[in-house]
Amino acid sequence: MPAADETPNVPVAGTARCIPAGTPGECFWQTHRDELHDHRSTDQLPEYSDIVIVGAGYSGVSTAWHILHDYGHTSKSVTIVEARGACSGATGRNGGHARPDFYGHIPTYMDRAGVEAGVEIAEFEISTLRALKKIIAQENIDCDFTLARSIDVWCNEDAAAKAKAVYDRMVQEGLQYMDDVVFYTGDQVEGICGVKGAKACASFTAGTMWPYKFIMHLVRKIVAAGVNLQTHTPVTSIVPSPRGGFVVETPRGAMRAGKVIHASNAYVSGLLPEYKRNIIPCKGICCHIAIPEGVTPPLLNNSYIYRDEENTLSYLVPRADGSIVVGGASALFKPFKSQWYDNVDDSILIDSAAHYYKGFMQRTYQGWENTGAKVDKIWSGVMGYSYDSNPHIGNVPAKKDQYILAGFNGHGMPVIWQTAKALAKMVMEDAPFDATGLPRLFETTQFRLDRAWNGKEEDGDIVGSGTFHTKI
Repeated sequence: MPAADETPNVPVAGTARCIPAGTPGECFWQTHRDELHDHRSTDQLPEYSDIVIVGAGYSGVSTAWHILHDYGHTSKSVTIVEARGACSGATGRNGGHARPDFYGHIPTYMDRAGVEAGVEIAEFEISTLRALKKIIAQENIDCDFTLARSIDVWCNEDAAAKAKAVYDRMVQEGLQYMDDVVFYTGDQVEGICGVKGAKACASFTAGTMWPYKFIMHLVRKIVAAGVNLQTHTPVTSIVPSPRGGFVVETPRGAMRAGKVIHASNAYVSGLLPEYKRNIIPCKGICCHIAIPEGVTPPLLNNSYIYRDEENTLSYLVPRADGSIVVGGASALFKPFKSQWYDNVDDSILIDSAAHYYKGFMQRTYQGWENTGAKVDKIWSGVMGYSYDSNPHIGNVPAKKDQYILAGFNGHGMPVIWQTAKALAKMVMEDAPFDATGLPRLFETTQFRLDRAWNGKEEDGDIVGSGTFHTKI
């Protein structure tokens, strides 16, 4: 990466490589692979496709879904190319927490761009959660979706006081969506949240789901409707075609595309090197905690964001069978940058945090001491973190008919569904970003690209201001 005072020498597409590891580590969500996980709709790549989508995770599959369903079974041909199996990346390896941001990073966005810009993001994420609930019900998708309360917990006195101050600020702003938030302090906090040593807690509405099952249901529907899915087909370059459109090169041959959608999130700079300083692949850790047969653990009806006394953050999703999915602990490995920063190897655990969730439920939650709960699967995943903590959505600057939907900062679950809908509108109608209803801070622009290239790494949100936290 260039120094802050250097003009970046951005390589041409195809010369910078950022591709997934060949074989990801075993993950609880994918213990039983879907029949279309390794699917190829045709033995050979099509010669031409009107729209080529790079990436078969949440972003790519959702965009294809909206192209088909929002515009009818269009005459436009759509091909999805995926370097590994369908939904094998961060979407299929995350915690399944569809939790909108009510007050976490919203004050930062307000300080940077004004109250209205911050509110746009919060309200957009809340509406996305509702849209997810609606599509899951309409399609009868079996993905363990729940809509319940999510509880923030602070076990450090200073952190709890700061959190209360943030909450008070948001209430004073008169934001209507904050009516859904309840903040607790005092002697009853432990009894309300069930966490030992809790000094404060807050709750609001959020969702949980089995993300792999959700996406693979959509995959089955779009493939049946005519989308050509080509798994284990990494794209090596995208260059303009003399015949118009683009040539999409892969190890299995080339195809022409009218338009290209970059939906590979953490890996997007492999084909769009101008994003190398803007979207960085960052690893996180997640695990499944199982309960011994015959044991009934204390009931947890809520999902959690938990911060221990040392301010190590974890997210937690309870499952109907009594087991737990929990991850995070980025504070433990953040000092060891080579283990997580600009690292795409999800076949290897993060050593400095692998121990953290041993005995986690017993030491953290009241009533779990004698349950025998233990980690039975633990894995890594690779997320795309942006320099300024906002995703990059829209037309790639200076590259007509190429679009990007990436950089979700470990927070894609309550964001992607409706950003994909908006991107489909841009692609199908040539609609400008301003006509989509997306939050203004989501737009990918040359200004944002330049800011990251010209800024120092430590000035960005990933390693600088402390907004990095893992949610795979």
